[in-house]
Amino acid sequence: MYVTKRDGSIEPVQLDKIVRRIAARSGGLSVDPILVAKKVIEGLYDGVTTTELDALAVSTAAGLVLAHPDYDSLAARILVSTLHKETDPSFSRSIETLYNRTSAVGRHIPAVSHELYEIVTDNRARIEAEIRESRDFDFDYLGISTLMNGYLIAIDGKIVERPQYMWMRVALGIHGRDLDAAFKTYHLMSNGKFTHATPTLFNAGTPRPQMSSCFLLHMHDDSIPGIYKTLTDCAKISQYAGGIGVHIHNIRAAGSPIAGTNGKSNGLVPMLRNYDATASYVDQGGGKRKGSFAMYLEPWHADIFEFLDLKRNSGKDEVRARALFYGLWVPDLFMKRVEADGEWTLMDPATCPGLSDVYGADFDALYQRYEAEGRGARTVRAQELWKKICFIQVETSMPYIMYKDSINRKSNQANVGVIKSSNLCTEIVEYTSPDEIAVCNLASVALPSYVHNGAFDHEELHSVVKTVTRNLNKVIDRTYYPIEEGRKSNLRHRPIGIGVQGLADVFIRLGLAWGEEKSMALNREIFETIYHAALEASNEQAMEDGPYETFAGSPASKGLLQFDLWAKDGFDKLLSGRYDWNALTDSVVKHGLRNSLLVAPMPTASTANVLGNTEGFEPIPMIVFKKNVLSGEFVRINQYLVRELISRGMWTDDMRNRILTADGSIAHITEIPERLREIFKTVFEISQRIIIDMASERGRFVDQSQSMNIYMANPNYQKLTAMHFHGWEMGLKTGSYYIRQPAVVTAKKVTVTNSDAELEKAKTVLRDRGVAAAELSQLSRDEIIAWAQGACSTDNPGDCIMCSG
Repeated sequence: MYVTKRDGSIEPVQLDKIVRRIAARSGGLSVDPILVAKKVIEGLYDGVTTTELDALAVSTAAGLVLAHPDYDSLAARILVSTLHKETDPSFSRSIETLYNRTSAVGRHIPAVSHELYEIVTDNRARIEAEIRESRDFDFDYLGISTLMNGYLIAIDGKIVERPQYMWMRVALGIHGRDLDAAFKTYHLMSNGKFTHATPTLFNAGTPRPQMSSCFLLHMHDDSIPGIYKTLTDCAKISQYAGGIGVHIHNIRAAGSPIAGTNGKSNGLVPMLRNYDATASYVDQGGGKRKGSFAMYLEPWHADIFEFLDLKRNSGKDEVRARALFYGLWVPDLFMKRVEADGEWTLMDPATCPGLSDVYGADFDALYQRYEAEGRGARTVRAQELWKKICFIQVETSMPYIMYKDSINRKSNQANVGVIKSSNLCTEIVEYTSPDEIAVCNLASVALPSYVHNGAFDHEELHSVVKTVTRNLNKVIDRTYYPIEEGRKSNLRHRPIGIGVQGLADVFIRLGLAWGEEKSMALNREIFETIYHAALEASNEQAMEDGPYETFAGSPASKGLLQFDLWAKDGFDKLLSGRYDWNALTDSVVKHGLRNSLLVAPMPTASTANVLGNTEGFEPIPMIVFKKNVLSGEFVRINQYLVRELISRGMWTDDMRNRILTADGSIAHITEIPERLREIFKTVFEISQRIIIDMASERGRFVDQSQSMNIYMANPNYQKLTAMHFHGWEMGLKTGSYYIRQPAVVTAKKVTVTNSDAELEKAKTVLRDRGVAAAELSQLSRDEIIAWAQGACSTDNPGDCIMCSG
């Protein structure tokens, strides 16, 4: 039997060589290389290539991960060694290859910038000396697979970069000829201390270095030129890997008169179908990610019910736009009307202008004036609309809920104007206007890397966050802006977004359970450290380069930091005493800040996969589960628990099967110590009240917002209502990103079955609240019960099932 080598030569299969190759990658791992080798040998056939042998070894090792988590590491190591065989061992030569790329007709189309090529050429030896190839073997299987399938630059489908080359390209792309700063950034990223966001990893050091993650657009005008100018801007931004948020509050409703044609408007739905088609057609970064637009609307808009239906799987295609994402920009007045079971007037912005331009008391006054003047399009029960919102969330996981007044009251951009939308992931809240497209550049710190000897190292985190802040300022200056309005906005206000990944890993490493006093305190302290470090670095940069252009008049210029803009009741307990906030505030007032906004915990889905951490500030999903990503399907296990069970002799076939049967949970496996079951609660086993309370407490140190998902095993109107009202009352800016359900629940058609007794009880509740019998007669059984559940949950939110776990 013969094997075909990479150079095309043929030689007899050497079984001992296969064993040696696998054994060479097994050092320090609790794996059986002979077992893996035997399975690989079973797959041999005459003429098999060495590349196929490596792939078989990788998949074989990965398939044994349930036996021991170290098999995941073995699979990653073999995959890395294969990549190293197929790529140049010199970073500088790889850059030359990427720079000298040509098209099929011989045209020079470099994959990296001329500047990067010159920097590497001029400093070849010094840069090569910094590269640490061995760190490529630190990735887990999902991490290296994610990099190879989406991040590492390839030519004609063949990967040219290695992971260390990517980190160095990004560092040099950000810092240019400041090699000391570039090397510092390289080593921090290479050692897993933090990572820049995906667009930065994609594009730093390339000919079009579009390194920004988020773009927020203002609909230019309620006109054909305005609508299509905004659509063109969206297409241009999406082309270079930017996620997009657009607010459409000012677009007239269906049936609204059009003076120029003496006709009537078709409303939001046909317009949004055009945006839907563009999002599908113009992907991000040349096929690396799908185009993604989030559309935001205030709930007073007369087309709100049609807007809510756009994502639904059922219904006619001509009234659906399923490639888009949807968010509600909710004023406090609407929540108060729902709470009071009051009426809600839907309005057309063409006849009721300016509602999106004001917030708080000014919004209330204008809205109520329009109501008094009879300008509304129609009136509905506030709870009828709220019920629709919750039902759509159960069915589609959205719309996102953003609280307009909380966002604007607590914004350091309050002096610039009213903020009208968020981004694709609900953590960016920045000012937009027809001539300013808000932009944000992101990075996330990998929190588990700051746990040393059973303690969290705030000093190291503080130091790294200051470096990240300086990096993001350089990204602002060096990124490519697809749209001039984006460049203008970003250079005026200089917002950045620093987030986290791996908070759940930190709790596990320190033996903490969600919701207990120590984990609540650490949650606060981590974000206090991040906010203080970012402010301090921004303040220091303002001393060097001057404050951002619109600093004067901002809350920070008056000595009001983010936590000063929240309710102060009991705030002192939220401060660790670790930092001198008074001294920093005085320095900010005196010298200013280089950035208007600093902290924005984002989802980190892809980059957390790369670094092997849990996403953002999310709890663990399950102990054992399958993860589907662009690079394939991966079996994931919680290594911390598995290693704990191995040390106790409890990781047996029977235990694995019991966990799998329990959908990846150990909650009811009583042989496992109770403390472990508390620490390793999965996200659907943790009270969402805890999740919300922790979000509120860290929110004092988050001057943008946070991508907070809500997890419910069996969501219904009652639970969702109580959850949303609790978040609103706790002062959250983002009420919910996605409403997450277990896959088995999500896959089912959502139906409600209720007994006659439940129906009569629901009718009694509503009659007690003054609902007329005639109105009840027009509603279905399910609608009556859902409305009654909502009434109960707004009256007694603390007693809701949602809040008890």
